Amino acid sequence: MKADILTIFPGFFSGPLDHGITRRACEMGLAKIEVHDLRQFTHDKHRTVDDRPFGGGEGMVLKPEPIFDCLEPLGLASREQRLSGAVRESLILLSAQGQRFTQQVAAELAVLDRIVLICGRYEGVDERVADFLADRELSIGDYVLSGGELAAAVIIEAVMRLLPGAVGNEASTRQESFTSHEQTTRTESGAADSTCGSGGLLDYPHYTRPADFRGMTVPEVLLNGDHQQIRKWRRQQALEKTLRNRPDLLEGAPLSDEDAKILARIKAGRE
Repeated sequence: MKADILTIFPGFFSGPLDHGITRRACEMGLAKIEVHDLRQFTHDKHRTVDDRPFGGGEGMVLKPEPIFDCLEPLGLASREQRLSGAVRESLILLSAQGQRFTQQVAAELAVLDRIVLICGRYEGVDERVADFLADRELSIGDYVLSGGELAAAVIIEAVMRLLPGAVGNEASTRQESFTSHEQTTRTESGAADSTCGSGGLLDYPHYTRPADFRGMTVPEVLLNGDHQQIRKWRRQQALEKTLRNRPDLLEGAPLSDEDAKILARIKAGRE
């Protein structure tokens, strides 16, 4: 995968992209990331990238010229080709007004050949970038940042770890929180394996050695080697944690009759 980042602060990425799975993916040849300085595409001695908006208002807005000029030599397919699916590329504007970035969106981006991320700044970006350049706008949450650089780093990390080979045990990426039912790990028999994929719920609790740490013990069910009981316990714990922390996820999760019974017991125990 090729990833391009357009920003007025290219130095920001010398840290986040140089560690962990993102660095590993690049070293293995699974990904290539290039950061482009928008100030290199300005045409005045002050290298101006922003201006006051027409109609007045607080703050400054990123101008369209540097963004258009930066993108033109990158060799991207046309917006029409990208939107039609004729090519596996996506041009994304990072914006507080964008669609919320989720694990499902990360999975959609991970199968593409190329993604381009435009980092917004100041009070926003000239709307012509969204209307005539970007395929979509993304936001990493319902809050406001000073710019899209942090959001770009988050998206790159989430996408890169889904590339085949980037994570040592690929099954682990299919059993994590927010992973959809279709991505859940399956055995050859078709049943969920002993690690119990999340199926759109939050992940179940994890424990490691020692089994008894300062009087805090690992649940006995995880020590008895009965994988059927382990699966049942993990599913119950995932349901309980999701109900407690993110009940909204239950609305879209594929729940069985047994899941419904477990949730009913959990709710009854709270009353």
